[in-house]
Amino acid sequence: MNVVGIGTDIVECLRVANMIEKHEDLFIQRVYTPGEIEYCGSRKSATQHYAGRWAAKEAILKAMGTGWSNGIQWTDIEVVNQMGGKPFVRLGGQAKVICESRGIAEILISISHCRNFATAFATAIGLSDDC
Repeated sequence: MNVVGIGTDIVECLRVANMIEKHEDLFIQRVYTPGEIEYCGSRKSATQHYAGRWAAKEAILKAMGTGWSNGIQWTDIEVVNQMGGKPFVRLGGQAKVICESRGIAEILISISHCRNFATAFATAIGLSDDC
């Protein structure tokens, strides 16, 4: 396996809170999958968790090397927690198609947040031909 790309992002939790307050369900459903909405909405500090997933999606796009291009939608990228809390990236739609075409087999993600900021770091891993 080899590293195909890396990405990082940081976002102010207040920025995400303001978007949620201003646009309500329209914003949440455009950016987050039903599973992410259920997870974040059930947390004591929901805004921090929403912000963490926002940062994760941005970091993932940077690791993929695409940014918001080629028809990728926010909900093509889902961050779910495995048993024990480890975040796992699940791709669908155009994001999955692009990763497959670029030889990206997996994207590893790390997310941290506090009251003011959320940050994420993503590593796109590909299958190595001959290193």
